[in-house]
Amino acid sequence: MSDAETTVTVPTNLIDLIDKLVEPVPPAPISMVPQTGGWIVLAVIVVAAAGYALWRYVGYRRRNAYRQAALADLAGCGDNPTAIAAVLRRTALAAYPRRDVASLSGADWVAFLDRSAGKPLFAGGAGDVLTRAPYTDNPMLAPDLMQAARAWIIHHRRGQGA
Repeated sequence: MSDAETTVTVPTNLIDLIDKLVEPVPPAPISMVPQTGGWIVLAVIVVAAAGYALWRYVGYRRRNAYRQAALADLAGCGDNPTAIAAVLRRTALAAYPRRDVASLSGADWVAFLDRSAGKPLFAGGAGDVLTRAPYTDNPMLAPDLMQAARAWIIHHRRGQGA
């Protein structure tokens, strides 16, 4: 017999086969940079739109900061009609030109408040108490005056009603 015939083959098992495996080469990492110009243009448009929206929001908050201050002042008034009347007057002076608001009193003042709100908030009892409160020592209480004042501060339109 020849040498080739006398060689005994050792049986191969699964563990030996696994050890003979070669690890594959990992692929190159995928770049997160857009590969086409369209994505860059879209990103610029989205960033510009977000910037514009933020600019408009900040402007809106600045234009309506007086409303937030007035609502905070109104919360501190309680049921005092004189204090509520003062808050409404200060708010109107902040929102409208002084020449249109400062000289109003009585029925003209109540009509201005109703016109600028777009609905009759002060017609009736609340308006009567509002016009008399600054001139009396013991003003009457009107249960709907606080709600009407709050609604006017929130809903009046700047620059209208005068």
